[in-house]
Amino acid sequence: MSDSVAVGLVGAGPWAGMVHAPALAAGPATRLAGVWARRPEASAALAGEHGAPSFERIEDLFDACEAVAFSVPPDVQADLAARAARAGKAVLLEKPLAMDLDGARRLAGAVAEAGVVSQMVFTLRYSRAARDFLDRTRGLEPFGGYGSFVSSVLSGGPFATPWRLEKGALLDLGPHIVDLLDAALGRVAGVRAHGDPLGWLGLTLEHEGGAISQASVSMAGMGELPPAHVEVYGRGGHARLDWSQLGDDAFATMVAEFAAAVRSGTSPALDAAHGLRIQEVLASAEAQLAA
Repeated sequence: MSDSVAVGLVGAGPWAGMVHAPALAAGPATRLAGVWARRPEASAALAGEHGAPSFERIEDLFDACEAVAFSVPPDVQADLAARAARAGKAVLLEKPLAMDLDGARRLAGAVAEAGVVSQMVFTLRYSRAARDFLDRTRGLEPFGGYGSFVSSVLSGGPFATPWRLEKGALLDLGPHIVDLLDAALGRVAGVRAHGDPLGWLGLTLEHEGGAISQASVSMAGMGELPPAHVEVYGRGGHARLDWSQLGDDAFATMVAEFAAAVRSGTSPALDAAHGLRIQEVLASAEAQLAA
């Protein structure tokens, strides 16, 4: 459609091929304006699958689009997304924002200085099931909660990428759980961490208003694993979100809301500043584990 937002895609790995490119190309609120990746052959292959051009220079991709979606390792995103923001492009950003807190602060700062729209790919937050769950928690007067996310990424597969193998569950799975508990129980005001990001990691979160939650994350699981879940307990009852309840609506909703934000010129609540706040919690946990 003529009013669709032209979105360029940076990255051509498994996640870009499974999620970003199909969702952006499907429209109707967006169209895939092109692909750039560090491996030109991967960029050309992914772009060709969706009838979009492949660019050899990232600057040429920027020239061809209004907004840019990123599906690259966090350290690469921190640099390239800042360049896109300085070029005046809205940015759709993966979690975590960067590999470390300094990089996250630089990227969020570049987005704020440029005044461009930003939105985080906290995938679960765009699903109807998660939004219904958060609606229920608001009436519970919550005082506590728990989240668990265990995967088998460390044993191999398309997502056993170098940055995940180095950083482990804290930066990969941690953002999902911390973000959901933050949304359900109140802004996270403090964190205590113990364990091993490459083994089993536990987080205790202190929320504004007095609620307490625990989160357990691991990428060292083996065999058939139960779905991740989050539970909230309050004076008005109990609510649970199980990942098996999530439908396939999240990505289409995410892309449509990003397009609407680009057209309105107003970033949503899940913007780069929110992504930075979640990363500050994770960085505090990481510093405790290092000590």
